[in-house]
Amino acid sequence: MILICQNLLNNLNHPNEYIRAVTLRFLCRLNETEVIEPLIPTVLSNLEHRHPFVRRNAILAVMSIYKLPQGEQLLDNAPDLIEKMLSTEQDPSAKRNAFLMLFNCAQDRAVNYLFTHIDRINDWGEQLQMVVMELIRKVCRANRGEKGKYIKIIISLLNAPSMAVIYECAGTLVSLSSAPTAIRAAANTYCQLLLSQSDNNVKLIVLDRLNELKSSHREIMVDMIMDVLRALSSPNIDIRRKTIDIALELITPRNIDEVILMLKKEVMKTQNAELEKNGEYRQMLVQAIHFCAIKFPEVASTVVHLLMDFLGDSNVASAIDVIVFVREIIETNPKLRVSIITRLLDTFYQIRAARVCSCALWIIGEYCLSLSEVESGIATIKQCLGDLPFYTAMEEGEGQNVSKNTQQVNSITVSSRRPAILADGTYATQSAALETVFSSPTLAQGSLASVGNLRSLILAGDFFLGAVAACTLTKLVLRLEEVQPIKVEVNKEATQALLIMVSMLQLGQSSILLHPIENDSYDRIVLCIRLLCNTGDEIRKIWMQSCRQSFVKMLADKQFHETEEIKAKAQVPYAQPDDLIDFYHLKSRKGMSQLELEDEVQDDLKRATGEFMKDADDANKLNRILQLTGFSDPVYAEAYVTVHHYDIILDVTVINRTKETLQNLSLELATMGDLKLVERPQNYTLAPESSKQIRANIKVSSTETGVIFGNIVYETSNVLERNVVVLNDIHIDIMDYISPATCADVAFRTMWAEFEWENKVAVNTVIQDEKEFLNHIIKSTNMKCLTPPSALEGECGFLAVNLYAKSVFGEDALVNVSIEKQADGKLSGYIRIRSKTQGIALSLGDKITVKQKGGT
Repeated sequence: MILICQNLLNNLNHPNEYIRAVTLRFLCRLNETEVIEPLIPTVLSNLEHRHPFVRRNAILAVMSIYKLPQGEQLLDNAPDLIEKMLSTEQDPSAKRNAFLMLFNCAQDRAVNYLFTHIDRINDWGEQLQMVVMELIRKVCRANRGEKGKYIKIIISLLNAPSMAVIYECAGTLVSLSSAPTAIRAAANTYCQLLLSQSDNNVKLIVLDRLNELKSSHREIMVDMIMDVLRALSSPNIDIRRKTIDIALELITPRNIDEVILMLKKEVMKTQNAELEKNGEYRQMLVQAIHFCAIKFPEVASTVVHLLMDFLGDSNVASAIDVIVFVREIIETNPKLRVSIITRLLDTFYQIRAARVCSCALWIIGEYCLSLSEVESGIATIKQCLGDLPFYTAMEEGEGQNVSKNTQQVNSITVSSRRPAILADGTYATQSAALETVFSSPTLAQGSLASVGNLRSLILAGDFFLGAVAACTLTKLVLRLEEVQPIKVEVNKEATQALLIMVSMLQLGQSSILLHPIENDSYDRIVLCIRLLCNTGDEIRKIWMQSCRQSFVKMLADKQFHETEEIKAKAQVPYAQPDDLIDFYHLKSRKGMSQLELEDEVQDDLKRATGEFMKDADDANKLNRILQLTGFSDPVYAEAYVTVHHYDIILDVTVINRTKETLQNLSLELATMGDLKLVERPQNYTLAPESSKQIRANIKVSSTETGVIFGNIVYETSNVLERNVVVLNDIHIDIMDYISPATCADVAFRTMWAEFEWENKVAVNTVIQDEKEFLNHIIKSTNMKCLTPPSALEGECGFLAVNLYAKSVFGEDALVNVSIEKQADGKLSGYIRIRSKTQGIALSLGDKITVKQKGGT
């Protein structure tokens, strides 16, 4: 001990300041009073060393010694020395350490020093100012009555040059005061940081703080909405998304005009600049404007015509958002219908995406009401379809030759037939081919730019769009019968519409295209032909009224669900009249006692790791125990598995059932899937007929059904070789990682088209009711049904719904259930699972296969 003290003493007096400082830092970690006591005079002498590196570490050493159980006896004058040093010290780091020592060991002296030099606080260094903020938070938590005089200090530090200090000041202001001036000052500070900082991570953190302010002080943040929107100048898409999300919840009738003007400017910028993320950003802006226009219909007229310029956008997702917005606005704002229809007919030829064309055609068919609108709608569709027929007999022969000899093909893009999901969740075959341009000039009709958009898409094999065009023409002709008094004109248009439909069927059944027309599109076009040839009153009512009524019902249902979600979020949980009232302040002078606080923390930790269970849950815990070995094995083992987000905890109980002592007993585990063993359990020695609890931690990195397997290995004194007991496999359930979630219908369809992994499970169940089977699948898979309840009403013998869930790792799980009741009462159909990763698709499919049968 003498040699150790002498060695430390020599280092504290070493001529090299680095060795002195490192030794002082080492003393901060010593708790032995016998070692430290002889060194105290030398430590104090280092407080006056010429080098600041030594002085700052000497201060830390003094602080650690003073905080020892007998520290006040060893260094009773330490606060006086440090306070005196603080007034003369020039080095910022040493000054910060000195103030920190007073803060931790003599808080009254630190407060006194702070108010003595309050005029010069803005000149202090960043490190010292950060400690001042920590002191203020501690003092105000202990005595909230004194926070008024400290808030003045905080507000003065809002003008500090250090951005870290400004950020801490804003956070401290919010935690100490709810006064409007303080909250407004903090919000202004966050907005300034949002614009001045170039680091995207800093901006995202500041946006999180603004989001918290929005939740607790919305009325103040409403006035700051334009300052928040200035963050849209950042090119980062995540910052833009978070900024728009915050701003949309702060919209009021007072600021809606300013917000719309800002969003319109941003939309125009995306049209001018050529950036990689412009399409995604434009889609985000369109969705934001859509939200504003639905919430405040009076602004719809100022944005709808601007957005309609983007119907021909190369970004299909953005164009779809625009046309969905137009479809909703034209129903909810009757005053804008005439102008929207006129603009849509004028810009229809610019649309190049099939899905956008389909939606636009539906709008034309439903909302062209006057004679001029109906005639313009028919003329626009005919113009975009081009001259008839689509091909001649001579070209059919040429097409056959082309199919035999690919050298005559100028350009043929790959055609794939893929299913498209309709609004009710059912499938319709839709050709995804782009354009097939043959050497025949009559068929090609020039390039895509010169051919009508409908004609080029239909010639490319998209007969789904052709069926939509046929339905639109049918609706327009039926409405023309109501508004056109001259029957000759009505018959003329009906004849031309029939000719177009027949030409589509002829084209679909010819050999000139790579793929013939699919059956559902064929049946739909034939139905339109029969309807125009013989119109009954009941059929006319379905086509002219029921479609619009279904759309209105869908919008009303959507609005109802949004309102219910807002009410659910705003609902404050109320205490029941017979609930016990726990008065913490009556328990002790400072509220809860230290023992009670420790018990609370311990219970919280137990809940987080799954250890804390009430008496009522003991049976559930027993049900989750897995037997790992047999009863006849010399070592019996069972495990209780706790799954907590990213961790799996195995509590393994090992029992020695022999009369011998087991030596070097170890639990050897291995994993399969995206599981990783954190640490290998150590070796143990088990006495005869004794037991041991062994804990193993396993990390999880993705949502997948994992398997844990392994052995128990041990040695005995009689047998030289090692004995091995093979354990049963532990299967980790995917249901522990996914939870119900919601997403927009458009987002679901986009993800369904993008995700490459699909698992198709055939329905095989004893359940005979469609809705009962659906509820069983939802309960078994822990997913949420996105299809509204109104769409599931009634009995029709079939059912198609979309389910959605999200994993704790942020992965998406999509499920489409399509079932039909057969004549014998049994259910048939398919359950399709799609995900971005293979693990979710396979694991969820296996889970559904096991659980779908159900029981009576």
